[in-house]
Amino acid sequence: MPIKRSYVWWLAGGALLLTLMMSIRLGSAEIRYIQLWHSIWQQQLDPLIDAIVWQIRLPRIAMAFFAGAGLAVCGALLQNMSRNPLADPYLFGLIAGAGLGATISTILFPDQQLPLAIAAFAGAALAVMLVILVCISHGWQQVQVMLLAGVAVSFMLSAISSFILYFADPFAANRVIFWLMGSLSRSDWQGVAIVAPAVLVLMVLALAFRRQLDAMLLHDESARTLGVPVERIRLLFLLATSAVTAFIVAQCGGIAFVGLMIPHLVRQWFGVTLLPLLLGSALVGGIFLIWVDNLARSLLQQQEIPLGVITSVIGSVFFLILLRRQQG
Repeated sequence: MPIKRSYVWWLAGGALLLTLMMSIRLGSAEIRYIQLWHSIWQQQLDPLIDAIVWQIRLPRIAMAFFAGAGLAVCGALLQNMSRNPLADPYLFGLIAGAGLGATISTILFPDQQLPLAIAAFAGAALAVMLVILVCISHGWQQVQVMLLAGVAVSFMLSAISSFILYFADPFAANRVIFWLMGSLSRSDWQGVAIVAPAVLVLMVLALAFRRQLDAMLLHDESARTLGVPVERIRLLFLLATSAVTAFIVAQCGGIAFVGLMIPHLVRQWFGVTLLPLLLGSALVGGIFLIWVDNLARSLLQQQEIPLGVITSVIGSVFFLILLRRQQG
């Protein structure tokens, strides 16, 4: 018997609470529940416990949640706008573009003090502009061209990043390569203050246009007959998703396939219209990336696995299963 949609929300909320409680205790330093309770309510007498909870683990968990939520929401919006179930920020070239901008800023201009988020946004905006140029040349008539153009742009910008890293200083290149594969090891409250508002603004913007976006699921011509400015809305959300992706990449590096997998699961569990899709994607995406990070920092002793490695392994299998279903 299928689970009622109302129960799914309660289950997801309980899963989030359980995830937070388990994740905050996971680490080399053991923290008991009573110590955690006292630390959260500012009654902890041990400053070491307070430092571990508030300066190390909570910022990392918050960053994982908002990064996963942002990538999942971006993937859901891109899939709706392109009407292609295989669309996500990684395949659209946004992560490759943001990674190129961050690589250029770190390797070629280390003394310019250009904020990493700005450089990553510039690279993501470049990827979007290239995709838009291809789509405009086709008159936006073939929406699937957006995905194909995104894949081509992603490979091209990734190749440029690899070329720059090949001639870079080995130590700097290793640092950038590890960062490009995704890591939350440098997470702090300042980074959370950058990513969280960007994700929330995107969700509010999408919910404000939810009726127009739902209309675009049918066909561009059908949406136009309902008075929806299709090209303007598509351009608006391409830029918005590129901005959010850039902020996430600047703080966490490249994390692939989250935006591809999560919306498909959410549509089955929560619904296909935009309101449950976005809220469910944010919730499930955040929970998913928290557990990926838990896995990344606990599988090997005294060594951390890049997040992108784990999400790529899971995502590639999911991608093949999805392709098989599409062909069937």
